[in-house]
Amino acid sequence: MPKKSKKNGILALASSRRKMARAMAVIRNGSGRLYINGLPVEVYATNEFVRMKILEPLWLASDYVSDDIDIYVRVKGGGFMSQADAARMAIGRALVKYSGSEQLKELFKEYDRTILKGDPRQTEPKKYGGRSARARFQKSYR
Repeated sequence: MPKKSKKNGILALASSRRKMARAMAVIRNGSGRLYINGLPVEVYATNEFVRMKILEPLWLASDYVSDDIDIYVRVKGGGFMSQADAARMAIGRALVKYSGSEQLKELFKEYDRTILKGDPRQTEPKKYGGRSARARFQKSYR
């Protein structure tokens, strides 16, 4: 396991983005809890699917990391699903950095590559002359 950092007991730090959501995960010594925006994950993610998506990296990494760490995630922007994806990616990256294990990195890649590498697609901005990014107003010549 990595040594304890001198800055506020931080063991690992990672960030990620998904659409307009930005997340940053910090791993510290603790009692095995996950906090998102200061709330336990059970309170933050009331939707069961969202909670399972956020917790996936922890379930996969249970053999590679110890149970005495706390993970603090700050996430902002975007919708609830893109926030969940950004938090999941930040947690996965932080766990890989904390463990220093190539096997864990390969496990994440094999299971689902988006745990480590995000989807770069974002919404295209609306342009003039139409109601959306690509659609144009129809013309009538009568």
